[in-house]
Amino acid sequence: MPPSAISGYIPRVSASDNLTQRVQQALGAVKHPRLARDVVSAGMVHDLVVAADGAVSFTFHLTREDPATLARDARKAVQAVVGVSAVKINVVDPAAKQAPPSAGGVRGAGAAGAGAVPPPPTPEAMPHLGRVLAVSSGKGGVGKSTVSANLAAALARQGHRVGVMDADIYGPNIPRMFGRDAKPEVVGGKIQPLEAHGVKLMSLGFIVERDAPAIWRGPIVMKIIHQFLHDVSWGELDYLLVDLPPGTGDAQLSLAQTIHLDGALIVTTPQQMAVGDSLRGAKMFERVGVRVIGVVENMSYYVCPHCGERSQVFLAGGGGQLAAELGVPLLGQVPLQAGVPELADAGRPIVVAQPDSPAGAALRDLADAVAAALGRTVPLNTVAR
Repeated sequence: MPPSAISGYIPRVSASDNLTQRVQQALGAVKHPRLARDVVSAGMVHDLVVAADGAVSFTFHLTREDPATLARDARKAVQAVVGVSAVKINVVDPAAKQAPPSAGGVRGAGAAGAGAVPPPPTPEAMPHLGRVLAVSSGKGGVGKSTVSANLAAALARQGHRVGVMDADIYGPNIPRMFGRDAKPEVVGGKIQPLEAHGVKLMSLGFIVERDAPAIWRGPIVMKIIHQFLHDVSWGELDYLLVDLPPGTGDAQLSLAQTIHLDGALIVTTPQQMAVGDSLRGAKMFERVGVRVIGVVENMSYYVCPHCGERSQVFLAGGGGQLAAELGVPLLGQVPLQAGVPELADAGRPIVVAQPDSPAGAALRDLADAVAAALGRTVPLNTVAR
């Protein structure tokens, strides 16, 4: 069977091409919630090719206003068709593909300016979100999400209105750390954040299956960031903490270009390898005009639970060295503590479960330091610490 193709959403298939017809029918069952139409009739599916071996490929047009999960829904619909062996989707923003018109008013591949790069968008001020803080790390495994979750919970226990936006779309850990895994409701076109320990939460982990691989290109990352900021009913917040993926990439850049950030907090461990990666991450924020408010050194030392003796497990001083090189304060040093990973897996931040433990106290002190660095707000009420 020769490959069959669809250009645009107009079907060009033969009556005998059952697999192509079934693939098209599956895509036609994927509804666009905003347009109240399916994605095929909405003109989102282009260049559909169904090969003889069952491999399917197509281009999916997704604008900034469209739900980012539509591409995932389209992929799942096609994968469910009997006879499909593989699915490849090229997600593009049709607005980004358009070249500006030439002087003669004719747009084409050879028109001047067709390859011009548009200027980056201006970050938007969103006062209802309060102080917006990006929590970042140069590499994975340094405890960035642990710091984010405990910092948010500590601020909430002080009586602040706090939200956490899990922008680590490649490995969202916030749902597990707060013990929530339900699907968020949509009311009046707005996604309702989940809540735990007094903190409002939004994560891709609430939306996609737990074992689904996150294979996202830059445009999709930007749409998820945009949707989490604009289409979630956050209400009025004092602080919004954004837990970013490690490194410097699309999520960091998209966030800095989408919303005005009040600051970035860099999480590292004492080792030189982690410090070097974190330095690059901090320099990225400086380059896009975001103030780095300080550094947190996680796994800084170990306190014996029996004798109280403090020991250096790793080489000491990495966090202080990074802070000095950046010219920012070292806002906190969080010790290694037995039981913290188990509490995190159980959805109980250490500042809630054991607030007076060495790690709990250090993270509560960090919350005070972060609030002071961002400009402290007046809490509505105070929860006993």
